[in-house]
Amino acid sequence: MDLKTPNESRLTRFSVSERVVHWLVALSFLYTALTGLALWSPRLYWLASVFGGGTTVRGWHPWGGLLFVLVFASMFRNWRSQMSLDRDDRHWLRKAHHYAVHDYAALPEAGRFNAGQKSLFWMQSIFGILLVASGVVLWWPEIMPRLLRELAVLAHPVAAMISIGGIILHIYMGTAAVPGSFRGMIQGWVTPGWAASHHPKWYREHVESTGTTRAHSR
Repeated sequence: MDLKTPNESRLTRFSVSERVVHWLVALSFLYTALTGLALWSPRLYWLASVFGGGTTVRGWHPWGGLLFVLVFASMFRNWRSQMSLDRDDRHWLRKAHHYAVHDYAALPEAGRFNAGQKSLFWMQSIFGILLVASGVVLWWPEIMPRLLRELAVLAHPVAAMISIGGIILHIYMGTAAVPGSFRGMIQGWVTPGWAASHHPKWYREHVESTGTTRAHSR
């Protein structure tokens, strides 16, 4: 494969619009998570001072959650068709421990998104719905039935902790664990070698089928 020029060694991984939506999702989630932690635990209340104080945090936390829902809905609409778990993905999940030790040869070929990324997508979607539903109850508790309020008080922090844990894992996998991934979401491109190693099915379908070393934005 000829990699003589910089342009020929770059494959478009994510379009500009995909990256903008992704980072809006990330920033809105970060704001909502941190302000939520400030409201949840006295030990973390110091976070409130970072975001303007307790009253400000209490007022803006639900709106941060609403923004997260709106931008995540856009991401969901754009990517849901690519997130279906097929037979190879289920096989990949059973052998996910090989991915943790970088033994990619023992795994089924991954497409544009591997099974771990797809699973995170659906997990965040499910718990996002739970966060929204419980959050609405907590936003207007005075008009909600007592049982609903009690369930929301339990469900909201549990769903938040699981979602935050998933995002921490996502950040680790997209930076330290898999070098090159972060560049794909910042600059939009990856190298052919990275693509062939981590997402060989996507590489073959969208690069080798064109007979070139350069993928074009969709």
